[in-house]
Formats: sequence, C-alpha cells, structure tokens
Amino acid sequence: MAEERPSVRGGMASAAQTASVEELSASAFQKFLGGMDYPAGKQDLINHAKKNNAPDAVIQVLEMFQDQTFQSAAEVSQEFGRVK
Repeated sequence: MAEERPSVRGGMASAAQTASVEELSASAFQKFLGGMDYPAGKQDLINHAKKNNAPDAVIQVLEMFQDQTFQSAAEVSQEFGRVK
C-alpha cells in the first residue's frame, strides 16, 4: 500500500479503508488504546487512539461503538467483538 492514511475520502480510498476495518485484529486494535485510563467514554477512546496515531480503520471501529462508559480494556474488547 502506498499510503496508509489517505487524506481524501471516497472512491478507491474508501474501499481500501473498508478492507482495513475488516482485517483489523483485536490485538492490533488494542495496541492503539495502550495506556488508556478507565473508566472511559467512547469519545475518550477515540481521542486516545488519535493521540497514538491510530489508522483510520481503528477510528472507524471506535465510531461504531455504543455511547457508553467502559470500565476496562476487557469491556472495550467485548464491544470490539460486537461491532466487528
């Protein structure tokens, strides 16, 4: 892949991002949430992942999460499994 984070949305980039979401593993996902303080809300998770330079696929999955407070990384993993 020439570019991991396309700056233009739509067209071919959108198809590539969708494939990335489908291929995202739970361990790769959790990597970008390392050091997260719990409890944390959905937006807290998104902000933390962005600070850790998470790829678009991670942010897209987080945006699919229910708007709730997560008490632990285990709860985040459960939600990851639900939306994935």
